[in-house]
Amino acid sequence: MLTVGHIVVSESELEWSFVRSEGPGGQNVNKTASKAVLRWNVEVTTALSADVKARLCVQQKNRITTDGDLVISSQRFRDQERNRQDCLDKLCEIIKAAAKKPKKRVATKPTASSREARLEGKKHRRKLKDFRRTPDY
Repeated sequence: MLTVGHIVVSESELEWSFVRSEGPGGQNVNKTASKAVLRWNVEVTTALSADVKARLCVQQKNRITTDGDLVISSQRFRDQERNRQDCLDKLCEIIKAAAKKPKKRVATKPTASSREARLEGKKHRRKLKDFRRTPDY
C-alpha cells in the first residue's frame, strides 16, 4: 500500500521488473539485476480522480507509454531494494505534483510606471537607431 496524502495506491497495481544496471560497477553490475523498473497503469487505476489523472498525463507525458503505463526506473544504488524504494519515492513525488491544483491566473493591467518605463525604453532605442542613419545634408 502506497499512501500519498489522501491518495492510496494498491501494491497490486504496481508491476516490478529488475534488470542489470548500466555504467561502471565492475563484476557487481555484470552479475546482479539491481536496476528497478516500476510500471503503473494510470488509465486503469482507481486511486486517482479524473482531474488528477489528466494533470499526471500532461506532466509526465514522456514517461507514459501508449498503453497508459507510467514507467519509472532507478539505478542510483548498488542494491535492488534501495532502487525499489527510490522508484516508490519518485512515484510519490509525481503523484504529489499531479494532485496539487494549479493556481488560476488573475489577469492584471500593467502599472502606470511600468507603461512609462516601457515607452522610455522605446524612445531610447529609437534615438540610438536615429544616430546610425546617414545624415541629411
